[in-house]
Amino acid sequence: MQLCTFQSKEPNGLPEVGLVQGDQIVPVQRALLGLLAPHQPMLDLITRWETVRPILQARMMQPSTQPASLLASLPMNQVRLLAPVPRPGKVLGIGLNYLEHIQENIVGESRTVPEHQVWFTKLVTAVNGPFDPIVLPDEAVSSMTDYEAELVVIIGQRCKHVPRERAHEVVFGYCVGNDVSVRDWQKRTSQWTLGKSFDTHAPFGPWITTTDALPDPHQLGLRGFVNEELRQSSNTRLMIHDVWAQIALLSQAMTLEPGDVIYTGTCSGVGAGMTPPKFLRSGDRVRIEIDHLGAIDAICASERHS
Repeated sequence: MQLCTFQSKEPNGLPEVGLVQGDQIVPVQRALLGLLAPHQPMLDLITRWETVRPILQARMMQPSTQPASLLASLPMNQVRLLAPVPRPGKVLGIGLNYLEHIQENIVGESRTVPEHQVWFTKLVTAVNGPFDPIVLPDEAVSSMTDYEAELVVIIGQRCKHVPRERAHEVVFGYCVGNDVSVRDWQKRTSQWTLGKSFDTHAPFGPWITTTDALPDPHQLGLRGFVNEELRQSSNTRLMIHDVWAQIALLSQAMTLEPGDVIYTGTCSGVGAGMTPPKFLRSGDRVRIEIDHLGAIDAICASERHS
């Protein structure tokens, strides 16, 4: 399945969960007749998935038993897609997880593979919709905003101390992500949180592709474009630490919960690695694609004009 969070373009439209079918969205929340909490419907859906999924499948397979208005699909171009989990509990990112990215000539970074997985947080206020503008900081703050094409993992179960061989069991699904990074802020200290957490700098989506549709995320091509120029191109099989290893390590330190978001690392081709560097500017268009998962696409806007 492909599940999204969307909002009507009409005034005061509330976020809803939808099932993506081509260029149409079926409002899952309406089909479930009030079974989901209205405040965070996607989080509720993920948390209660084992209970809700058979009900949803039954109602989708027998539409004649439901009021037509509940299952009427909506054209995707008539709604606004939000981040699939608009307010996750945690947004975590791994750094330096592709050898080709480690070997890029980025000032202030070692070209050797770290001994341990390198983790940082992106604060939840950075979460952004898949097609919403990426807001660049005022130039007096920074002019070094960069893009990072990444596979995003959505956790599906509350879990702790997950063995690597069972990590796939706690995943709900996968998204396309852009780990937007303000490089000078990132490099000022050994802790990357500030440089990774500017508002709008954690876009992901456009929907969640559930694990029944994609059991193994380790053979996916990923590409990043700026103004239609291909900047990044790689495959998730080239991760140094694969998704299962990432979950196993994180769950040793913390309880992972439904809806938690994990950015799994980027490949070479980031702006900071170019000579001279090519950072994002107002008006730039950034598109990230991953095989079988879709694409997110955003225009950069200066903070003063956003």
